[in-house]
Amino acid sequence: MPQLIEHIDAIARQKRRAVLYLEFHPATGWRHYRYQADAARDIVLAWLDAHQIGWQPCGPIADPCTMPPYLGQVYLDVPYDEALPAYRTLRDYLELPDGSMRHAGVNFYALPLELADNIAEHDEEKTSNGVGPD
Repeated sequence: MPQLIEHIDAIARQKRRAVLYLEFHPATGWRHYRYQADAARDIVLAWLDAHQIGWQPCGPIADPCTMPPYLGQVYLDVPYDEALPAYRTLRDYLELPDGSMRHAGVNFYALPLELADNIAEHDEEKTSNGVGPD
């Protein structure tokens, strides 16, 4: 069944804050990657669910010149704030104390709202060409 997957920058603009997201990078290369069969992704998503951390599929940062396929990226519904216990728990699960990633093939990113706002023209293109919200 088709589903609408928002770009991570659109989610940041909707939330009006910096957002956290995960990308999964296969050792085998992108050509044969199937996120549905990625054991590391399954482990991370199961941990998120077990710790009641909201997540949803998301696309990469929007680029009006390309439309890459969905490769299993997920938005994490936790504010990027070191003072929040939920953020620290998430960070400590995903990263080792030295800041490297705990799980091979999993990358943890924060997208600042300022950057998301700088590329908001992609939203305008979606609505002006008849694709997207009316």
